[in-house]
Amino acid sequence: MGLFTSILELPLAPVKGVIRLGELLRDEAERKMRDPTVARRELEQIEEAQAAGELTEEEASEAMNAVLQRMMPPEGE
Repeated sequence: MGLFTSILELPLAPVKGVIRLGELLRDEAERKMRDPTVARRELEQIEEAQAAGELTEEEASEAMNAVLQRMMPPEGE
């Protein structure tokens, strides 16, 4: 039965491959978004931009909150 099933599922192999690739890309993007090193670098860039006058206090605060919020686990996990 395994051979018969494999033959029938063969046309779906490219679709399954694309789905798996999408899942891997999503997982990698989520891992990078939650990487503490990346978050630290972004927070430092925000502080530097604020010190250079490129961001107002409010804009810097919003940007920092966005970075910190991204580090929090989603609801239900």
